[in-house]
Amino acid sequence: MTEPGEGSSHGRIDDRQLVILLKQKTGISDAQARRLIKAVGRDRPSLLREARIIKARLQTSASSRV
Repeated sequence: MTEPGEGSSHGRIDDRQLVILLKQKTGISDAQARRLIKAVGRDRPSLLREARIIKARLQTSASSRV
């Protein structure tokens, strides 16, 4: 079985599959993933890079509150 975003028909995946991919690979929320897709577009490497930045910022701000 392939992961979301890998091996769909014609190499294209829908936004729902991109949300799943971003959640699995980076741990961001559904809402964050949807906003990111809207802002960045559908380029997977760019989405993953930006999602990792979002996750790192969230972790940094959460650890500074403790």
